[in-house]
Amino acid sequence: QVQLVESGGGLVQAGDSLRLSCTASGRTFSNYVISWFRQTPGKERQFVAGISRNVGRTYYADSVKGRFTISRDNAKNTVYLQMNSLKSEDTAVYYCAADITSGRIGLRSYEYDYWGQGTQVTVSA
Repeated sequence: QVQLVESGGGLVQAGDSLRLSCTASGRTFSNYVISWFRQTPGKERQFVAGISRNVGRTYYADSVKGRFTISRDNAKNTVYLQMNSLKSEDTAVYYCAADITSGRIGLRSYEYDYWGQGTQVTVSA
């Protein structure tokens, strides 16, 4: 089983920046599609950003385009989510997810095989 561990969450003010990290186990990390999801109470987990396994192409939810950047360092088995210009609506538990099978960036949570424990991001207005 692939293990994913998120870190970097915290309490910040609107307009601030935060960088989340997701470190994964496995010797074939470079072949994993890795995405970030977020979830608020009473709502479904929603897609935030994803990065492909081959050439590192990225895809972002409309709500975070221009503000968030996803990247990966395969040598460190780590994916990052740089979050700039944070807004109160970005407040959520952020999860790292891995798809080791499809090779595509899926937009639905059920398309992913493994999940981290989540890290809380709180943005005060």
